[in-house]
Amino acid sequence: MTQPRYVCIHGHFYQPPRENPWLEAIELQESADPFHDWNARITAECYRPNSAARIQSDDGHILGIINNYARMSFNFGPTLLSWMEKFSPETYQAILDADKESLTRFDGHGSAMAQVYNHIIMPLANERDQETQIVWGIRDFEHRFGRKPEGMWLAEAAVDTSTLEQLVKHDIKFTVLAPRQAKAMRPIADNGADVPDAGWDSVEDGSVDPARAYLCNLPSGKSITLFFYDGPISQAVAFEGILRSGETFAQRLASGFSGQRDYPQLLHIATDGETYGHHHKFGDMALAYALHYIEDAGLAKLTNYSQYMELHPPEWEVQIVERSSWSCAHGVRRWNFDCGCSSGMHHGWKQQWREPLREALDYLRDAVNAAFETKAADYFSDPWRARNGYIDVILDRNRESIDRFVKAYASRAFSEEELSTALQLMETQRQMMLMYTSCGWFFDELSGIETVQVMQYAARAIQLAESSLGVSLEKQFISRLREAKSNIPGNRDGEIIYDKYVKPSKVDLIRVGAHYAVTSLFRPKTAHDHIYAFSIQKQDWQLLETGLPRLAVGRALVVSDITLEKQKVTFGVLHLGDHNLTAGVRGTISDEAFADFSTKAGEAFKASDLPTVIRILDQQFFGLTFSLGSLFKDERQLILDEIISKNMEQAESALKHVFENNAALMRFLVTVGAPQPEVLRAVGKFVVGGDLNRLLLESMPEPQSISQIADDAAAWNLQLDAHGVELSVAYAIETQSQLLLDESTDVPAMRTLIAITEIANHVPFWVNFWQAQNVIFRLMSSRYLQKKRRAELGDAQAQEWVKLFHELSNRLKVEIDE
Repeated sequence: MTQPRYVCIHGHFYQPPRENPWLEAIELQESADPFHDWNARITAECYRPNSAARIQSDDGHILGIINNYARMSFNFGPTLLSWMEKFSPETYQAILDADKESLTRFDGHGSAMAQVYNHIIMPLANERDQETQIVWGIRDFEHRFGRKPEGMWLAEAAVDTSTLEQLVKHDIKFTVLAPRQAKAMRPIADNGADVPDAGWDSVEDGSVDPARAYLCNLPSGKSITLFFYDGPISQAVAFEGILRSGETFAQRLASGFSGQRDYPQLLHIATDGETYGHHHKFGDMALAYALHYIEDAGLAKLTNYSQYMELHPPEWEVQIVERSSWSCAHGVRRWNFDCGCSSGMHHGWKQQWREPLREALDYLRDAVNAAFETKAADYFSDPWRARNGYIDVILDRNRESIDRFVKAYASRAFSEEELSTALQLMETQRQMMLMYTSCGWFFDELSGIETVQVMQYAARAIQLAESSLGVSLEKQFISRLREAKSNIPGNRDGEIIYDKYVKPSKVDLIRVGAHYAVTSLFRPKTAHDHIYAFSIQKQDWQLLETGLPRLAVGRALVVSDITLEKQKVTFGVLHLGDHNLTAGVRGTISDEAFADFSTKAGEAFKASDLPTVIRILDQQFFGLTFSLGSLFKDERQLILDEIISKNMEQAESALKHVFENNAALMRFLVTVGAPQPEVLRAVGKFVVGGDLNRLLLESMPEPQSISQIADDAAAWNLQLDAHGVELSVAYAIETQSQLLLDESTDVPAMRTLIAITEIANHVPFWVNFWQAQNVIFRLMSSRYLQKKRRAELGDAQAQEWVKLFHELSNRLKVEIDE
């Protein structure tokens, strides 16, 4: 009898949390250019494409579009989904929809797995942190997917018995591990007892049979199902280039089946989800084709772990290798020791900094917790239970959510000040969770962005602990960081790195007030404003202008949305033009003092006595002054862009004159094949690129104008610079694709998109028509929509619509089934 064969592909989709711990937002990351940050870039390259992945013919035409997530097993890091919900809601919803679709596809078993909350190495965590990571991960999953998770992904697949006990304590049924994490296996008797005389077979060499599910019996008397993925095939997918072909991928998966097995076989692999599109371009398409090919060719049935576990319960049991992981051959030493595991990008670099960094964080955790247990007991009936429940506030940050949390866990009623302290206590604990995020130890260098990030979480925890617990821990923490040595001579050790990269990121309510004060000169302020995780209530504000210089004075109330801390601020800002700006900010002053200050500063300013204005600001704010450089990164860049653009207008006008005067000459040089002067080519790229940027950012750009720019680029033999143009092209494709769905704008949108395809030949980057292809495919797949649209138009218009529709579909390589 032929035994059934199943395939399950698991993707671990995760990014390190990158939010500034004080702002609760990711600031501009230049290394992710042309995107704002790495989350945005990897969403565009991987997470989004996998929600609508293409199945293509040999000649590149799109034959089908599928949601890969609905046909695979996957987990997403909660901190990543939190970002995605806000900044890529379409992708976020597609992921949730995929889980719902998989429930139907796989007999009521969803493909989404939960994940420990912020990717900490569980065997290195204390028992309380282990529990909170699991409780938060489960609650986050329930909040998003609307069901209880059956499985949970462990960060780096790092496991020990304590972690498994915590999983089953919270009703998790299974997890996935690497083959070398299995220690020994043996069959289980039919009645669940050990098979008589059946000893354990050692599989510490990685020889565990990956085609089975295994039962792991725990000291508590409970058990959990474990799956050990196919190591060689997973390795080939991640590092050996088999994603260059979807059929090759499918055949490689099928090669994992064996005719020697006389039982149902599960061929399953696990890799970072980013493999499918970010690490390997078009990996999403290879995955889509492989899934399609496996089903279409009858190679196996697609499944997920939950469905397979129900169809074929474990018949073998297993023991695990304690304190092991999937990415460190030395167990879990990569996260607390210089074990030799690294990215391999920097030959000769050492990771001896890992141990003192973890020791510094452990010191901070233990010192805070000692004070926390005493202080929090005055606020909560059970402080640790309250910490577990705090996830509901994290998931829904509003006053109603906070009030529900207090009602559920507080030991008494709170005043507003006490409520703020209670929230600071909980936030201290959250930041200490985040400071253990595994990425801080994974790479080569102490001053790397991931390691600096965990130090920033520690710094925020220190700040909150000082405010809520009255303990000062920064000096002791830094003294321990001195033992962590950098590979970069200029950085030297953890103390230098903390001073250089962590302290400048720190934010208090005064600095938020300074940001508000400076931006008030450039952005109109309403009575209630919002700056990242802070609310601002304007109390007084007046602006004086005399030509270029401007002076603003005012008062405002700054409130943290996270902890409800409040601070009244008084400010004065003098802008002399361009980037020359000075601002003074301090806490509240009396009405009389504010009136005196604003009057004196105003009189000096009206008299154009700017040195006196500066002296008044210095006296009023005791030298506590800020500049344009003090702004938070994104707003600073926006303001600098405004200043620069104003200064560039005159230069652009002059360059456009040069371009027009030399256009005929440059075309002639191209025609005869003669060399073009590089300075004129640079002028052409600047002028043509600028015109294209402005045009594509319009709501309804003129197709003929776009085509003219393409003609100019061809005539001058120009390849336009990627910077700026890439984002404007992407924006135009997105906006015009949406207009395709509107009957009043579909014809001009098709014309515009056709014109944009001409631009694709003159830019040094791949133009991604993903969204336009999705819309065309949707229209193409629905005869009803096509017929309805043609019926609504007159004969002439209908003919034009059909002609444009066919031309655009052909250019975008979307098949049309007439």
